[in-house]
Amino acid sequence: MPSCTLALKIIPNAPQNEIVGWLGEALKVKIHAPALEGRANDELLEFLAEKLGLPRRCVTLLRGDKSRQKVVQLEGLDASRLKTLLGNL
Repeated sequence: MPSCTLALKIIPNAPQNEIVGWLGEALKVKIHAPALEGRANDELLEFLAEKLGLPRRCVTLLRGDKSRQKVVQLEGLDASRLKTLLGNL
């Protein structure tokens, strides 16, 4: 099964969940949930799964549990397909 990683820059406590765009090599994402007790991380992973058309179990946090800089693993997508999907958002 193909997989890839995605670097993220997260902004918690946003008015709504949204993908803002690229910030260098990282995708900037605003998340509505606060950065308390992992709630923003959970909401981020669910949001990405929905936007990329993946089951939630295929999106996992690799690094950055308590940081705004995160890296997620995406199972079922290769890097070229990911770029295509993100280009259409």
